[in-house]
Amino acid sequence: MADLATCPPLTSDSVRAAHPLISPYIHQTPVLTSQTLNRIASTPQKEPALKHTAFEGQQPSSPVFRLYFKCENLQKIGAFKARGAFHALLRLCSELGIEEVRKRGVTTHSSGNHAQALALAASSLDIPAHIVMPSISTKSKIAGTRAYNARVLFSGSTEPERVAVVKQVIEDTGAILVPPYDHPDIILGQGTAGLELETQVADLLKKDQGTGTAASQDHDGPLDAVIAPLGGGGLLAGTATYFSSKPATFVFGAEPSFQGGDDGRRGLMGGARIPEVSTLTIADGLRTPVGEVNWTVISDREMVRGVFAVTEDQIKEAMKLILERLKLVVEPSAAVPLAVILFDEEFRRIVEKEGGKKGWDVGVILSGGNTTVEAICKLYGEE
Repeated sequence: MADLATCPPLTSDSVRAAHPLISPYIHQTPVLTSQTLNRIASTPQKEPALKHTAFEGQQPSSPVFRLYFKCENLQKIGAFKARGAFHALLRLCSELGIEEVRKRGVTTHSSGNHAQALALAASSLDIPAHIVMPSISTKSKIAGTRAYNARVLFSGSTEPERVAVVKQVIEDTGAILVPPYDHPDIILGQGTAGLELETQVADLLKKDQGTGTAASQDHDGPLDAVIAPLGGGGLLAGTATYFSSKPATFVFGAEPSFQGGDDGRRGLMGGARIPEVSTLTIADGLRTPVGEVNWTVISDREMVRGVFAVTEDQIKEAMKLILERLKLVVEPSAAVPLAVILFDEEFRRIVEKEGGKKGWDVGVILSGGNTTVEAICKLYGEE
């Protein structure tokens, strides 16, 4: 990768600088709203939902939400990862020269979305790509990676197993590593989704104010909060980096709780990054531990206000609502933020307390849509 010493700083200005660099190569994905999902999210949970929680026996909260969904499932390769991959590769070419990068090629390890993103970016710039993927990766993601003429090699499912194969590729070919999430250039590229989201929501609110349907804005920026999924942390760290210059907009993370997949939340509670995670959550894009560079952002309470975790059933329910109400195909990882909004009583009480009767305008980043009909049928086949 580009030398850390020469990387732009992790600031909102650096995210703004990244955006025009990658804009010719990516989609500006749409922002959608849903009155139905606003109503469902703003309805108090039924009391049985609070059983076996810290809020058992208490009156359910009554937050007011207006949700804005940033549809990165409609991004190139079907996920936000295209942003970071293009930014990292373009920065690498600017530092080493494109001919040197073409001579050596690039490599990475990924279960699917970053694999496809780097394969696309490399193909667009005529650079050889060697992509290491766990052998249990979704067949459609493997096929998508190969569709961009990348060389695909397989590894075990754990991060140490992936890294071992990548090291061998580097020794054999001289390829340059483009990490899936733990690098400033990746973080800054991912942060451009937040930049677009803010601009698009501001435009939507202007239109609504013209029709008299928008809530009045009494702070700097159109959004009270943004919530993004947390796996390796590139998207959440990038989002927090962009909004670091917007103190009135809070940034939150969302994780699966299954088999310790909530390493970010647990790490914040314990005051230290958790370096290893072993979970088979249905949110397969969130199975990785938070990266070291990303942790420096996510662990800063002025950057990320909090991280919340949800169950597998809650993720499935949120994904079902996105499919049925927004008419969008998303992967389980993308549904985790909505699940937090719908089911995490601690988060909901923050919105109730601080939003009051006016409520909050909340941006929700739908991180990707790389799933299959077969996978969706398997998730809901027993219902």
